[in-house]
Amino acid sequence: MKLGIIGLPNAGKTTLFNALTGSRAETGSYSNAAAKANVGVAKVPDERLDWLAEYYHPKKYTPATIEFVDIPGVGKGQGKGNAALQAIRQVDALVQVVRCFENDDIFLENADAARDAETLELELILGDIELVERRLDRAKKASKSGEKKYKREIEMCTALLEHLSDGKSARDFEFTEEDTDILQDGGLLSIKPVIYVANLDENGMSHYAEEENYRALSKLAAEKSCAVLPVAAKFEEDIADMDAEEASMFMEELGLTERGLDRLIRTSYDLLGYISFLTAGEDDVHAWTIVRGTKAPRAAGKVHTDIERGFIRAEIVAFEDLKACGTMAAAKEKGLFRLEGKDYVMQDGDITNFRFNI
Repeated sequence: MKLGIIGLPNAGKTTLFNALTGSRAETGSYSNAAAKANVGVAKVPDERLDWLAEYYHPKKYTPATIEFVDIPGVGKGQGKGNAALQAIRQVDALVQVVRCFENDDIFLENADAARDAETLELELILGDIELVERRLDRAKKASKSGEKKYKREIEMCTALLEHLSDGKSARDFEFTEEDTDILQDGGLLSIKPVIYVANLDENGMSHYAEEENYRALSKLAAEKSCAVLPVAAKFEEDIADMDAEEASMFMEELGLTERGLDRLIRTSYDLLGYISFLTAGEDDVHAWTIVRGTKAPRAAGKVHTDIERGFIRAEIVAFEDLKACGTMAAAKEKGLFRLEGKDYVMQDGDITNFRFNI
């Protein structure tokens, strides 16, 4: 999974990136910001994996990971011809950081979360207009060959261009199945799923539900069918290097029971329809990320392509069943250890051993 962190200049996106990935990317005013994207990896917190590690005491502990790309700030009026937008085309979803705090250290307009979120989406739409205009032009030239597929592409691009020109995102355009095939290599920006991160300071985070900017952003997110999360990015960055006990103490002062970053990662999984299955033993406990609905052989291919090729069956026990029984032997005695074939659809938390023969 690859998520792009975007935001207007000085929204706090690089601060959030540092907190997520443990990086030390430079933060500061936009004029001094890095001109290229920062890339880092965050481990996906999973209490199930922690429990299995206590049970097996493995030599290795391998959580699932998410790749985050901190994309340079896109200012107003930069949606066309902006090289930074190319980085956005490569990610699965967008984490849009929206400033919900005042900053007296640098000259900024007063925080207005809904305005800023709409401004950045408009820049993405402008980038899409540029892309669709080019594609439409190519389709018109190619249509001279008489191939019917180009006529359909011209119709779709013309309708989409009109939609985007009205300031509407590609996410709200009614694509047909045929359109989806045409757009597979399209690289549209405003079609990507979005999580709004309402970036608050510590004071705002302690009573975020009452914050005017958070409420406005939540309303906008609901209208656009997007997710929204309150996060104090600077606070998260500050506690990232603390031990668990010290971090918990500071979180308690803000009335927080879990890190905002954990909630962000969990929301990302839900947004993109991802789940994790687990493999466990004395050598390694390992979480593997798959798309919900994946069948057992394809999941086996995540572990190794040879296992998918020679798949025979999957031996599975649900994590909650194993935890409730206490031991694998007890789970087997209760008939909770199952043998599943090629048509089995993997479930979140399946502890799996694949049998194969090549």
